[in-house]
Amino acid sequence: MRHSLTKLWELFEPVVEGMGYELVEIEHHPNPKYGVLRLYIDRDSGILVEDCSAVSQQISAVLDVEDPISGQYSLEVSSPGMDRPLRRLQDFQRYIGEEVKVKTGMAFEGQRNFKGRLTGVEDDDIIIECDNKEVRLPVATIDKARLVPDFDKK
Repeated sequence: MRHSLTKLWELFEPVVEGMGYELVEIEHHPNPKYGVLRLYIDRDSGILVEDCSAVSQQISAVLDVEDPISGQYSLEVSSPGMDRPLRRLQDFQRYIGEEVKVKTGMAFEGQRNFKGRLTGVEDDDIIIECDNKEVRLPVATIDKARLVPDFDKK
């Protein structure tokens, strides 16, 4: 699914960054009647509703001109939330030490779902400590990865 979003990243990332935000993730869930295109944005000072609205207006203009998606869909712009999606190597690097949930497209050591402490990034792999053992996963094989919220942190 990630590879099909490359064109959207190329269109949206310069617009979002030009507005002073980070494009965290793009999700596209096509459906003939109720499709959704969702963008997650962030910045150091956090995201307000006004930020989402401003980015939505700019992205809507790009969508009108470029028309990269066929069919009907709703555009949603949101903050990444406490369970922030992790997509790129730099995202994983930034959150070393945090607990993560990862789902891979292929099985590693007999499983596709992992939950544990992100302990490192080496080359194009992430390293997670799961059940007192290290698991090394190539980023290219990851379908989904998110932070696990820690509600006890202050």
